[in-house]
Amino acid sequence: MSATIWSVDEHLDDILAAVRPLEPIELQLADAQGCVLVEDVMVEVALPPFDNSSMDGYAVRVSDVEGASEEFPAVLTVIGDVAAGDGGLADGRSVAPGEAARIMTGAPLPAGADAVVPVEWTDGGTGGGPAESMRAHSDAPEGASGEVRVHRPVAARAHVRARGSDVQPGDLALRAGSVVGPPQIGLLAAIGRSTVKVRPRPRVVVLSTGSELVQPGEELTGGRIYDSNSFALTAAARDAGAIAYRVPAVADDAETLRATIEDQLIRADIVVTTGGVSVGAYDVVKEALSSVGDEDDQGSGIDFRKLAMQPGKPQGFGSIGRDHTPLLALPGNPVSSYVSFELFVRPAIRTLMGLKDVRRPTVRATLSTDKALASPSGKRQFLRGTYDSEAGTVTPVGGSGSHLIAALAQADALIVLPEDVTSAEPGAETEVILLR
Repeated sequence: MSATIWSVDEHLDDILAAVRPLEPIELQLADAQGCVLVEDVMVEVALPPFDNSSMDGYAVRVSDVEGASEEFPAVLTVIGDVAAGDGGLADGRSVAPGEAARIMTGAPLPAGADAVVPVEWTDGGTGGGPAESMRAHSDAPEGASGEVRVHRPVAARAHVRARGSDVQPGDLALRAGSVVGPPQIGLLAAIGRSTVKVRPRPRVVVLSTGSELVQPGEELTGGRIYDSNSFALTAAARDAGAIAYRVPAVADDAETLRATIEDQLIRADIVVTTGGVSVGAYDVVKEALSSVGDEDDQGSGIDFRKLAMQPGKPQGFGSIGRDHTPLLALPGNPVSSYVSFELFVRPAIRTLMGLKDVRRPTVRATLSTDKALASPSGKRQFLRGTYDSEAGTVTPVGGSGSHLIAALAQADALIVLPEDVTSAEPGAETEVILLR
């Protein structure tokens, strides 16, 4: 155990110096969501790949409908249908002067036409009303014919999505370092990519320790409390971008804890424990892990240290197992564990993902409170608060107690009071870490 007092920054720097981004792998699109690209993705096909209609209507020549009105409509001969998925008009026909082709949304603009008239601007065609004339292609009669009366003129290229108007071959679709979310997956699919090279989402195993812990839904007996930490931290790990696994609370037994952690290493890129890192008689995390590392595991081991912060003074960090899996041991009080996660575990997860910005964003805000906030000398304090971006203010919620989880649930920010500040007066400017 380290005898020195570590600062918050020193502890985080030590963690980030030891954590390396995961090795890239090639994944199918459906499996790449939430992962980070490791290479630029270039466009190989134009999007859209051809001129197509943005409306149900009629493909026409602009000159044929010039001056059209309700009183004097342009009367055009309908020479056929073009549906989405078609290559154009049957037999490669073109739209000649005085002609039109019925066209569906997304269908390719036939040769000869240079605009689309929405069906609402027409009489629907002499072959039937608008609804009938816009039937699906599979139901349309072969060699559709008749006449259509157009009541309004259109400009050239009206209601036409031009080939390559979204992206062109050779364009940069996505940069390396981009997180693959739903819109990115849609773009990748649209340009024909079925796989991408990414860093996988880190696998995080979260477990609480303590014989007093009961799973939610079970009956509480004397001296027992519900295990909230493992649920909160598992959710926080997912929010950070990880694949998270929650392990039911482990009783205060060093051998059981050691065996449980060793069993989890097969599916862990990082292990997070909560509880058992203080100086109590039953703080089994230190007992179970302080001696980890043997002749076959050189370099493994957990260093338990004290930090100049409140809440979250007791912390542990190191690696375990043959693969030197990072392990962060957090304190057991709910607020302490959550604040510690945000400050230390989240950046570690984001580093494993290969992201550059691994920390929560911070802003400066005016303290909105009726009385001064006290802070212990020599410690960096993190208080729960609600941030008003329009007013530029932050309001404390709850007290400073590390067990006040109800206040934590109301907070969307952490108010940071530096080590050299013992009192923050109302109206003072302070650093704020945004949690949402």
